[in-house]
Formats: sequence, C-alpha cells, structure tokens
Amino acid sequence: MSEMKLKIVHMYPDLLNLYGDRGNIECLRRRLLWRGIGAEVISCTCEDEGFSLEDTDIVFLGGGSDREQKIVCSRLLEHRDELKAFAENGGTIIAVCGGYQLLGRYYRLEDETIEGLGILDIYTEQGKTRLIGNIVLETELAGTVVGFENHGGRTFIGPHKPLGRVLYGNGNDENSGCEGVVYKNVIATYLHGPLLPKNPRLCDYILTNALKRKYPDMSGLTELDDSLENKANEYIVNRFVNKQSNKT
Repeated sequence: MSEMKLKIVHMYPDLLNLYGDRGNIECLRRRLLWRGIGAEVISCTCEDEGFSLEDTDIVFLGGGSDREQKIVCSRLLEHRDELKAFAENGGTIIAVCGGYQLLGRYYRLEDETIEGLGILDIYTEQGKTRLIGNIVLETELAGTVVGFENHGGRTFIGPHKPLGRVLYGNGNDENSGCEGVVYKNVIATYLHGPLLPKNPRLCDYILTNALKRKYPDMSGLTELDDSLENKANEYIVNRFVNKQSNKT
C-alpha cells in the first residue's frame, strides 16, 4: 500500500475556485495520505503553456463565472481529444458547476454560446433566475450527499445517468428532480461546499475508482474515522430534508 501513488491534476485553480472548490483537492490528498498512499498534486494555471495527462489519475475542474469559463474553455478545447480519450479510457474526472457545464456540448447564454468539450452528451441553457441554496441528494454511489448550489444555468443530461435524486434543492434544471451526471469514472455536479469534505463516502468512491484503474489487484481502501463528517452530513439532512418532511 505504501508504494501506491495517485497523480491529481487541478485544472486552472487561478480561475475556477468558487465556494472553496480547492478544498476538494485537499480532501483527496489527505484521505490518500492518511492511508499511506502517495498523492502528487499538479496545478495547471493560465501561466502554463499547456498540460499533459500522461500518468494522470484524477482531473479536477472547479467552478467559475461565465467570463472565467470562456477563458478556460478556449484553452481546454486545444486538448479536447486528449481529455475525451482520458474519460473514455476510465480516467477519473471530477467537475463542479462551471467545470460540469464545460464537459457538455455547449452552454447557451443570453447573447452568445460557449462551446463545450463534448465529453458528456449534455447541454446547458441560461435560466432567468439563479438556483441558490443548500441541496441534498440520494445517490447509489455514496448514500446521502449534501452540498451548496449556486448556478444560473439549467443543464439537460439526456440519456446520462444522474449523480443522484434531489431530496431538497433544485438540481440540474429545477424540474427533473435529478442532479449531476455519472459517466464511467466521470462525476459532474453543481454541488459546491466544498463537495468532498462533506461527503467522505463519495470521496472514497472516487479514490477507489482511480486506484483500481492504476492498481487492478487493489482490494479496497482501509476505513477511516469519519464520525465528525457523518454528523455534519446528518445535520444538513435533518435540518432541510427531515424538517420539510415533518411539516408535510
């Protein structure tokens, strides 16, 4: 186990880092190190001429404003084939909010359209209002998942499998009752917060996928004491979901 190591590439943290998304990187790193597994984190910023996904295990794309998304997307489009091949070959991608939208075919704003990477067969349309607030999901991958959403776009995921069913909040498009997308080892979501420290089971699911891709004989992750994280998760569920159920 001590010889294991994952390489994590953080895409444009200088532009895509709303609502503590950088905390997701630290959570991935810490939960590896606590288990004696190495973690190499590479930041790709606007000052870099480009990037390579060679030997990369996890790619993280955070959230940003529409202006920042356009800047990032113009750079990512130069690597579209490489990113697409990475996803199709089982590479792990975590995309939050703006990063989620960039994985689709396009994001249509009021006066222009941002071309996406086309890794996911989804698209986003600008809504008339922003969807803001705490959100709670029920997922197959990690049980109850909590976070915070703040997005003006409505994302339509077509045939893709959602990350979860909305128990409280708005989700992808305010109406479908679904949130996020799961495709192979790609997880895309509107949940900020940051997402992974609040949901250790989801973090471990992501880490397990990345490790098994690199080390097929790996048996599984050792257990950690997540009692505090689980209590924080339960607090959000009790405050918003159970309280709402009691009213009805």
